[in-house]
Amino acid sequence: MNFQLFAQRVSKIKNLPLPGEDSHFKMAPAFRLRELAALRANRKNPKKAGVLALFYPDTEELTRLLLILRKKYQGVHSNQIGFPGGKVEPQDSDLMATALRETHEEVGVPPKQIQVIKSLSEVYIPPSNFEVKPFIGLGKGKLSFTPQESEVEALVEVRLTDFIDDARLFTQELSTSYANKVEVPAFDLNGHTVWGATAMMLSEIKELLRQVL
Repeated sequence: MNFQLFAQRVSKIKNLPLPGEDSHFKMAPAFRLRELAALRANRKNPKKAGVLALFYPDTEELTRLLLILRKKYQGVHSNQIGFPGGKVEPQDSDLMATALRETHEEVGVPPKQIQVIKSLSEVYIPPSNFEVKPFIGLGKGKLSFTPQESEVEALVEVRLTDFIDDARLFTQELSTSYANKVEVPAFDLNGHTVWGATAMMLSEIKELLRQVL
């Protein structure tokens, strides 16, 4: 879809109610649903983070969504696909400021080039005890990306048509640092398996977009 048309239509989601956990649960593995149910009333002061789902025009003026492949490191989210974003720092005025600052640091897009149009439902991540607040943003004009070498292995620039295509949804058996050989629902985006918290956030975004596109 042409980005200008997308930007006009997506602005309508400002007034739509959030699908929330119902959309998250469609992309949550069974073991994660059990974890969330058990921890719902007993979360141990979760750390806060903000992330940004950034839509922007490519060189042909078609709409793309930016994801990143994280570097390998000693942690539960090593080498996974996610959104630009990260944990709250003392200088951040709110979680939107966190998401914009981290996006600038990780992919080189300054806040002045991003129009935030909606905040989304929080997603709690039990393994790292993070509660993540996602935001949807639109790029203003042509964007130039500069990946942060210490954090970002690669940029994953997903076509909107691929993202909203149900044929990109599948189930795969995975082993993680905290679960062995489990079936997980996932997105196949640019050849990457996108699952877990990122897939849950993507599911809510997809449901909102389908109401206006």
